[in-house]
Amino acid sequence: MAGELTGRLSVPVTARAGAWNDSGLPALDLCMLLVDGRSVTVGVSALPRQPNALSRLLTGAGHIAPLPELGPEAQITESRIVFITAYRAVRVTPSGGIDQGRSDGLDRAKAVTIALATRDAVPRVLRSARQTDPACQLANSAAERFIGTAAQLRRDYRVRGALTCIWGTYDATVSIVEAFNQATIPESQRVPPPRNAPIGRPGYYLPADGELVFRQGRRVVRVTALTTPPRVIALDDLLTIVDPLLPLFLR
Repeated sequence: MAGELTGRLSVPVTARAGAWNDSGLPALDLCMLLVDGRSVTVGVSALPRQPNALSRLLTGAGHIAPLPELGPEAQITESRIVFITAYRAVRVTPSGGIDQGRSDGLDRAKAVTIALATRDAVPRVLRSARQTDPACQLANSAAERFIGTAAQLRRDYRVRGALTCIWGTYDATVSIVEAFNQATIPESQRVPPPRNAPIGRPGYYLPADGELVFRQGRRVVRVTALTTPPRVIALDDLLTIVDPLLPLFLR
């Protein structure tokens, strides 16, 4: 797609190596393009679209306008474009917005061109809903007990050796994300400060975000859970989910 866009836009377009999942609702498989040095994140729902998928992706997006070039459900805002293709919800997000006059943003024409190329490419690159790592299987039972059913989505992968485990359905997502050599825990700087958690050195619990984050040696581990409708995720639930993997993080 990057080569095709270079021709369409008459500016250099490259794709950054690697892909990841945001463990949201809906959970999006993400990749990043560099369009003449400006970053654009493309997200494709890992599960087939649901009727409310686009409205979820538009939460907090500001003024919304139809974008008929990309289909009857497509919408454009000052920060993103969302549409449906191949039964997947897609979001295209330039880092500097759309028509906002920022040096890292894109004008509407370029953003729409990228979205059109994405629409054409998605059917060719769809991934299986199940991508598993044996290490994550240790926490599978705890994660599925939390979401209340067998996971419809699994996204397990490693980034430079650091493990990510994701379990999801249309109504809940659970993730455990490991990071190496992270000098600080940004969540610790929030005002008011987060609650301390009885794990790690240090560990914090952020109930509004459904997140537990802690340092274990050179690792920082984040455990998050989202549900729809939203509810407060108990600290004990997050501790139970991550507990089977703790021996890995103590190495």
